[in-house]
Amino acid sequence: MTRRSLWTAAAIARATHGRVSRAFQVRGLSIDTRTLEPGDLFVALGGVRDGHDFVEQAMAAGAAGVLVSRPVEAPHIRVADTFLALQALALAARERAVDARRGAVTGSVGKTSVTQAVAAGLALAGRSHASIKSYNNHIGVPLTLARMPENTERAVFEIGMNHADEITPLSGMVRPHATAITTVGPVHVENFPDGESGVARAKAEIFDGAAPGAVAVLNADNRWFGCLSARARARGLPIRSFGRAEGADARLVDFGVDAGRGVIRAEIDGRPLDLTMPQTGAHWGLNAMCVLLLLDALDVSREDGVEALSAFAALPGRGAEGQVHLPGGGVFTLIDESYNANPLSMAATIASLGARKAGGRRLLALTDMLELGDEAPRFHADLTRPIADAGIDRVFCAGPLMKSLWDALPSTRRGGYALEASQLAPMIAGAVEPGDLVMVKGSNGSRAGLLAEALRAMGSGDGGAD
Repeated sequence: MTRRSLWTAAAIARATHGRVSRAFQVRGLSIDTRTLEPGDLFVALGGVRDGHDFVEQAMAAGAAGVLVSRPVEAPHIRVADTFLALQALALAARERAVDARRGAVTGSVGKTSVTQAVAAGLALAGRSHASIKSYNNHIGVPLTLARMPENTERAVFEIGMNHADEITPLSGMVRPHATAITTVGPVHVENFPDGESGVARAKAEIFDGAAPGAVAVLNADNRWFGCLSARARARGLPIRSFGRAEGADARLVDFGVDAGRGVIRAEIDGRPLDLTMPQTGAHWGLNAMCVLLLLDALDVSREDGVEALSAFAALPGRGAEGQVHLPGGGVFTLIDESYNANPLSMAATIASLGARKAGGRRLLALTDMLELGDEAPRFHADLTRPIADAGIDRVFCAGPLMKSLWDALPSTRRGGYALEASQLAPMIAGAVEPGDLVMVKGSNGSRAGLLAEALRAMGSGDGGAD
């Protein structure tokens, strides 16, 4: 499908106080020549790899023009600073899309999945726009906003952070009409001297830029609910709560799995709601409640919200699963949760694995959780409790931090330990049997994704992975 014109060079120049070399139009924006599409504006950002060094490559890939801060031969808009110009273009995009209702999502766990599920609901309701991948930082948020078409009716943005004072400017840029904090937990705590309470205050920064009349969607089950509610009310935001707790506006009554689909029983504003969805992770019960409340706040009908969730498949690395054919015959199920990990998401996914019906055993392959500070060994060792509660049969661990879990595990649950994730795959390959469920979970930096890829590749010579 041909993309419509997004910006003219003249409009970009007005927004960024730049100078145009000659007239052109762009159909999108890109900061990476590897993903650039024909008709995009290539924004030459500075950094470790200066984008100006890739201008010729961008033009060869089909860029309509470039945004630069130094002379080039290509069609261009020249500005003093390309990063500040990207921010200015983002603000211009927000101001010209006068009818757009904007949502913003943050949280220690689940923000990408919730954002993408909300995006699916927005797409059913009309002209919509959303973050892609995990474009949630000081570059990804303005880039997503600058890509927003003028006729957008609804949009949703993911906003992340590693330190305090990172969300406030991004929230101010988006000016959301609805905000959601999925949950708060011990994530990035090494960057906060006061630990998890500092994380909670940083997440509450999402309220700082909220538009008048905005709504705050919060997790009533989270221990920081009171703190977050107080911060939201101080900004004049009414609260919509979700959780298993009595009195939650969207209350999860039960989550189960039947015939490969998650089955949700809930009550929203006192009215019963039943739905099924492709997601089988137990954490999707609460995720779904958050999604529906945020869609409500963005004027999306309950019917569209339920339809979107009913069709919403797992994202790569966030619960996607498939059958892997074993070389000797038979298959096992691989559940890929390798995108990232922290104590909250670990406990949730382990519980989900334990709740699954399986013809064989439940095997768990874990790599290090990162950015946990001095308490990291304890956080890893403490995973023994959710593992025991879930009835996991065998645990395979990789990484220096996961050694703490390995040492704490009873011998009956030990599957194998390796210092590197790449060394773990052969151990699992030698142990897995037909009918087993194998879940891979870990942080990006500890190479959990490579471990999942290696396990998928086991079936490449005999039917592959479905």
